[in-house]
Amino acid sequence: MAFKALGDPTRLRLLSLIASSDGGEACICDLIDPVGLSQGTVSHHMKILGSAGLVTREQRGRWAYYAIADGALERVAASVRAL
Repeated sequence: MAFKALGDPTRLRLLSLIASSDGGEACICDLIDPVGLSQGTVSHHMKILGSAGLVTREQRGRWAYYAIADGALERVAASVRAL
């Protein structure tokens, strides 16, 4: 499921933005402008990344904050090496 989630360029960009963010997490409000999509569309993409086990979500007041799930990138890399 991770490869399917990463098959979309927008989701790959969102994952990259989160990974490069200060503290390793990003507010959804900070992810909207860089990808040029609406908040609802970005939320949809983030839900797919979450379902694939690639990101974690924490609600803080009105905003959701996302971080790369522990070991997610390592699991994807290991799967690629196994091909």
